[in-house]
Amino acid sequence: MAAEAGIQQEIQALYRGHHDWLHGWLRRRLGCAHRAADLAHDTFMRLLAREEALQVLEPRAFLSTVAQRVLANHWRREKLEQAYLEALACLPEPVVPSAEARAILLETLHEIDALLDGLPVPVKRAFLMAQLDGMSQLEIAAALDISVTTVKRYLVRAGTQCYFAQAGA
Repeated sequence: MAAEAGIQQEIQALYRGHHDWLHGWLRRRLGCAHRAADLAHDTFMRLLAREEALQVLEPRAFLSTVAQRVLANHWRREKLEQAYLEALACLPEPVVPSAEARAILLETLHEIDALLDGLPVPVKRAFLMAQLDGMSQLEIAAALDISVTTVKRYLVRAGTQCYFAQAGA
């Protein structure tokens, strides 16, 4: 409890001393004060989620490193949303999902993306082909021009990552 209170005090001091600077830093990169405010908030929320002490020697360097990760996640999420919207635009009108269904699907895509974060692209592709496209291991091997053994290894790796990512959440 005392350690947790110490961490929160350290984050409060970082917030009071550097929030305005971080907001400006993000605003210059994004060109939007509102998005910068959201991402500055997300940066401090990420710090609050930590369980260990911060041990910050250079507050601005530390905050910019954390914020760069938050910013990279933001851009990845934006790219995913754009790809989803482009795919929807190609659908015939009668099969376009409702606004509510689109929101649920988009959130699901973000969750899948977060679960697979950090895996190499071929591992992600194999996993998505199996889970979303219902492809067999043999079909995936042919599509990716790899062995079935490699497909099995990829699927185990992705499945393990998803399991531990969910267990840690």
